[in-house]
Amino acid sequence: MARATDSPSRSQEDPMPPIQTAPIQTDRRKFLVGTGAAFGALLASGCTTNRMVTAAGTASVPAYGPLQPDPAGMLDLPSGFSYRLLSSLGEAMSDGGTVPDKADGMGCFDLGNGEIALVRNHELVPGDGAGGPIARGFGTRNGEIVPGGTTNIVLDANTLEVKRQFRTLGGTIRNCSGGVTPWNTWLTCEESPTGPGQRYGEGLAQNHGWVFEVPANASGLVDPVALTAMGRFNHEAACFDPETGMVYMTEDRDDGVLYRFIPKERGNLPAGGRLQAMVIDGLADTRNWDAPGMQVQKLYEARWIDLDDVDAPLDDLRIRAVAKGAALVARGEGIHMGTDDLFVCSTSGGQKGLGQIFRFVPGRGRGPDTVELFFESESEDQFNFGDNLTVSPNGHLIVCEDQYTDVVDNHLRGITPDGRAYDFGRLTMQTELAGACFSPDGKWLFVNAYSPTRTVAITGPWDRFMT
Repeated sequence: MARATDSPSRSQEDPMPPIQTAPIQTDRRKFLVGTGAAFGALLASGCTTNRMVTAAGTASVPAYGPLQPDPAGMLDLPSGFSYRLLSSLGEAMSDGGTVPDKADGMGCFDLGNGEIALVRNHELVPGDGAGGPIARGFGTRNGEIVPGGTTNIVLDANTLEVKRQFRTLGGTIRNCSGGVTPWNTWLTCEESPTGPGQRYGEGLAQNHGWVFEVPANASGLVDPVALTAMGRFNHEAACFDPETGMVYMTEDRDDGVLYRFIPKERGNLPAGGRLQAMVIDGLADTRNWDAPGMQVQKLYEARWIDLDDVDAPLDDLRIRAVAKGAALVARGEGIHMGTDDLFVCSTSGGQKGLGQIFRFVPGRGRGPDTVELFFESESEDQFNFGDNLTVSPNGHLIVCEDQYTDVVDNHLRGITPDGRAYDFGRLTMQTELAGACFSPDGKWLFVNAYSPTRTVAITGPWDRFMT
C-alpha cells in the first residue's frame, strides 16, 4: 500500500494515453475449491524443500515463460495470458460520480444471477479528489465528508461487461486493503489512525483507523459503522477463518504485530468481541533485520494474548502488545486465508529488507497454532517489497509489488509451493500493483494499478505452469 510514512504516491502526473484491451483467451481451467487448499496440500505432501530462494533469483524457474511486451504499454504477461481493462480514473460511474484515484485492496464476490462484484478500496486522504460529492459518510474535515472509501463494480460473470459501478462507502481515510467474509461482505480497513488535530491538518471531526463492512450486493452508499472492537491501528488487510469465525489482521508498521479478532457472535462483527496479538515463545522479533532470528522451514508454536483499550486514542496498541510479549512483524500487508492455513506478507522484513512471507496454521482446538517463515527474499529479482497477495488456481501465491524507489519496476510475482519465485507480470506504469483477487470460477485475476486508477482482469492457461 502507500508508504507507511504517508509520503506521496509515485504516480505519473501526465495523463496516460488510451489503453487498448488485450484479446481475451477462452481456454480455461476450473478454479480449485478453496484457493489455499492446493497450496496447503502440496506443502503437506512434502514438496517443501529449499523454500529460501537462492541468490540465483528467478532465472532457474521455468514458470509460464518469459514476459511478452504489451502492445498497449501497460502490463506485460507471459504468452497465452491477456488482460482486459475494466475501470479507469475519471470514468463516469452509474451514480453520477467518476472513478476515484488510488485504487488499492479489492475483493471479488458471486452475486448470483450471472453477476459478480468487485469491492474496491480507494486510499484517499483529505484534500484528494473524491470523484464527485459524497452524500453521506463516516467522518468529516471542516464539515466536508472526507474522500476515502470504496466503489463497487458489478460485472457480467461470463463476459465481464461492466454493468454498473458506484461508490459504496464514504467518509473514511486511506482505505488500504481488507478481506472477504463468508456472508459476502468486504472488510475495508483504514490505514490511518488519525483524528482531530493530528495528521492531515485541523478539522477532523472524529478519530479514524477502523474497519468497516461493505456488502457486495450494496446498491449505493452504505451506512458507515466503525467496527471499533476490531481495534484502532494502522490497518492493512484482514482474512476470515471460516471454521472458527475468527478474523486475522495485519498492521503496516515497521514495529507492527499480527492481530486476531474473536467475535462474540459468529457472523455479527458489530456485536463486538476480543482482540488479541500473536506471541511466539522464544522469538520476540520475526523481522530478521539484525540477525537471522527466525529460521526458514522451522515451525514455531504461536499463542495469543488479549489486548485492552483497543480504541487506542494514542495509537499505541502495537506498543502495548509488544510490551506484553507479542512478536514484532515488519509492515504486515497482504493476508490470504485458504482452507487450513493463511499467508501473511511482510513488505520490508528479512535480512535484505526486501520482504518475507509467513505461513500460519491455526490449531482450531485440535493442536497448537503454528507459524513458519515460508519465504524471505534475497534479491530484488525474486521479490521486492510485496504487498497484497492471493492464491492462484494452481495453488501458487501471486504477490503484488510496491517498490520504494524513485523509479519503480513493479511486478506480479509468483511463488511456488516449494518456495521458488518467478515473474508473472510487469506493470509499466510508475505506480504500485494492488488488490489481486480471483473470480469465483478461477478464470480471472483482478488487479489494480494504484494511481492513476486502473482495474484490469487477467486470464490465461493457469494450469500450464512449466515445472
